[in-house]
Amino acid sequence: MESHDRKMAEAVVLNSGHKMPAIAFGAGGILPPHDVLTSILVDAMEVGYRHFDTASVYGSESSLGAAIREALRRGIIASRDELFITTKLWCTDAHPPLVLPAIRKSLEILCLEYVDLYLIHWPVRVVQGTEGFFHYKGKLLPFDINGTWAAMEECSRLGLAKSIGVSNFGSRKLVQILDSCTIPPAVNQVEMNVGWQQTKLREFCKEKGIHVSAWSPLGANGAAWGTMAVMESAVLKELADARGSTVPQVALKWVHEQGAVVIVRSFNKERMKENLKIFEWKMSDQELEKIKGIPQQRGGSGKLFIDEVNGPYKSAEELFDNDS
Repeated sequence: MESHDRKMAEAVVLNSGHKMPAIAFGAGGILPPHDVLTSILVDAMEVGYRHFDTASVYGSESSLGAAIREALRRGIIASRDELFITTKLWCTDAHPPLVLPAIRKSLEILCLEYVDLYLIHWPVRVVQGTEGFFHYKGKLLPFDINGTWAAMEECSRLGLAKSIGVSNFGSRKLVQILDSCTIPPAVNQVEMNVGWQQTKLREFCKEKGIHVSAWSPLGANGAAWGTMAVMESAVLKELADARGSTVPQVALKWVHEQGAVVIVRSFNKERMKENLKIFEWKMSDQELEKIKGIPQQRGGSGKLFIDEVNGPYKSAEELFDNDS
């Protein structure tokens, strides 16, 4: 990963024809203040990251925009075109007439003319104006999946997003889009790690030409959600010790070996560098076979979007299309 060319060579080609770098720097979760986050994102660009993943709900779009301008000023990047920027449509705007205003607002905050990838964050609609990220019981509305996707296609046709896709969509919802769309989803960003391998959904997406990107590749470990199935895995520790690498490196490498784009998140510059080293080696068939046997448990339950009485999703199975 010595040069910019080498970094950008590690990319996948989407069904839109555009290249997406195979590793992304995620700007979500619990974040530091704006100036601190901006500095961290500049560090990530300096280290070599060229794909950045944000969302309107994360509150990090303004910091990412500032980091891009600072990286340009310092010559870390020669032009905005060197970067691949992903942002997402939040649930309060997941309705046909709200999509274009939402992407335009994100672009205004980012100070960009376009994003490289725009995703529907969840297959969920929440009452407009609802703030925060908590249980939305009583604020969930029917989600017009085909109408919302048609509005996403308009974002693409207008040049506001080079590629469009979805996040946290199961196979049945993808079929619903594919049956009526003009532009198919380029990406489905889902929870994926050695503890939740998403084999069924990944196979479906591959068959349909939809690229998978993986959030929570290390399993997360927050009090509210996530599991320690990755970071405390005896299998990964054994493999890491044998290789002289770290558990996170093995976990991230497994995602990459499955052909998925991996979204990492570390605010430590040395760990940022360690994450990029996953392109320097390959896993053996024996290692991959051992990882297949790790017990499976979804970390993100989706319970925020489940209302057992009034729906529209009355269970996790309905939300995730039983793709376990």
